[in-house]
Amino acid sequence: MLRCGQMMLAQALICRHLGRDWQWEKHKKQPEEYHRILRCFLDRKDCCYSIHQMAQMGVGEGKSIGEWFGPNTVAQVLKKLALFDEWNSLAVYVSMDNTVVIEDIKKMCWSPPQSSSAAHSSTHLHRSALGRNKNAAGFCAGWKPLLLIIPLRLGINHINPVYIDAFKECFKMPQSLGALGGKPNNAYYFIGFLGSELIYLDPHTTQSFVDSEENGTVDDQSFHCQQAPHRMKIMNLDPSVALGFFCKEECDFDNWCSLVQKEILKQQSLRMFELVQKHPPHWPPFIPPTKPEVTTTGAELIESTDKLFELEEEFEILSV
Repeated sequence: MLRCGQMMLAQALICRHLGRDWQWEKHKKQPEEYHRILRCFLDRKDCCYSIHQMAQMGVGEGKSIGEWFGPNTVAQVLKKLALFDEWNSLAVYVSMDNTVVIEDIKKMCWSPPQSSSAAHSSTHLHRSALGRNKNAAGFCAGWKPLLLIIPLRLGINHINPVYIDAFKECFKMPQSLGALGGKPNNAYYFIGFLGSELIYLDPHTTQSFVDSEENGTVDDQSFHCQQAPHRMKIMNLDPSVALGFFCKEECDFDNWCSLVQKEILKQQSLRMFELVQKHPPHWPPFIPPTKPEVTTTGAELIESTDKLFELEEEFEILSV
C-alpha cells in the first residue's frame, strides 16, 4: 500500500507541476520539474516521500515497520510528510467519518504563509532532500494546491453494490487521482474502469535500485508502466478504499464540490460520503496542520516520529 500511496501522490505532483495532460515519452528530454518529482520518491532515507520515510512515519500511526498499511494509514502518513515538503507546498486533507468539510478545506488551503523568521529557521534545520525540495513559492500567500483523500468503507466483508455507480463516477471527475485499495494482502492503485471492471496498476514488481545521476537526472524507465494495466471485477474489490482528488486552484475545488452534489449525493439514496459546508459543531475545532518544531535533518527525522505528532484518534478502515 505504501507504493500505491506513492503512485497517487506522484500523479498529484505531475498535475501540479506538469499539468494533467502531460505524458511521458521514452528517451525524450524531460523538464527539470519532472526530475525533481522523481527525486522525491527515490529509495533513500533523505528523500521526502521515500519508502523509508513513509514506513517510519507509519510508526506514529501505530504501524510497525513491515506491518500492513491500510488506505487510511497511508493517507495519514502522506498528510504528515507533506508538511516537510516546501517545494511542492501541498495541502493534504484526509476526510474523517466519511465527511468532507468545505469550510475546513478552504481554511487549510488559504492558511497564511510562514513568517520570514520561521522560513529562515526551517531552511537552517532541513538541509537534506526535505529541505532541498523548496523554493520561494513555498512561502507565498494564496491557495495551496489541494490533495484530497477520502478513506471509505464500502461494505463489511465485500463491497456493497449500492455504492458501485457512485464509486465509478469519481473516476470521471477531472480532479480524480484514482483510488487506493485492492484485495486482502494485495494493494493496487486504481486509475479507471471499463464496464464492470476496474483498471489498476500493480506495484508488486521487483525493480533494480535507481539513484539520481551527477547532473540530477534519474533513469526513469522503471518509474513507468512497461505493459498494459491490469483489470479486475469491481465486486472483487476489498471494501476499504481511499479516493484521491487534486485541486490546483480554488475553482477546481469548487467545481469538484458541484460535481459531487450533482453526480453522487443527489443520485444516491445511500451516500458513499458526505459533503458539508460547515464544520460539525460536535467535532473538535479544526486547526490546519503545521510543521512540527524539530532540530534534525530530514534523514534523522524518521528516527523519532513518535515525538512529532500527537496520536490521532482516527479510525483505521482496513484490517486484514
